[in-house]
Amino acid sequence: MTVGRPLDRLTRLGGPEMGEQLGGFLYGTIVVLAVTVAGAKAYRDAPGHVLVLVLVTTGTFWLAHVYAHALAHSVSREEPLAFAELRYIARHEGAIVKAGGPPMLPVVLAMFGVMSPQTAYWLALAIGLTVLGVDGLLFARALNLGRLAAVGVTAANLALGVVLVALKLLVTH
Repeated sequence: MTVGRPLDRLTRLGGPEMGEQLGGFLYGTIVVLAVTVAGAKAYRDAPGHVLVLVLVTTGTFWLAHVYAHALAHSVSREEPLAFAELRYIARHEGAIVKAGGPPMLPVVLAMFGVMSPQTAYWLALAIGLTVLGVDGLLFARALNLGRLAAVGVTAANLALGVVLVALKLLVTH
């Protein structure tokens, strides 16, 4: 038995493009979570600062990924990169920046006084972990894994995300 019907709809919405961007979205979500946790410590009552940290960090990582992939593409083919190829790489790697959208929504709301910054930071963390869980389910669905394997993959995805965020925080603080 494979993962249920709700994921059928979700995977069809994005098609192959969603699959290609899943890795960048997963990576970006982990980066966003780590920056949010660190930013919440440093800027307890300044959600705008945390949002800027996330935007600058994901933007920087996006640019680094685009540069690295473009350079590798050029070197491996021993020819200059065409603009269309660069645009494709930039769009493909854009998932790193897009990953900030869902977790940053409560942070934006906190900037406008809709909720406290602390509530927003906790919600951002919950949303980010939910995204990691959904990423795990999408992966399980793409491979037609059974329910038990899907639960295992999803749990591993969540655990890896939590461990990587914790390691980043230990290294940087």
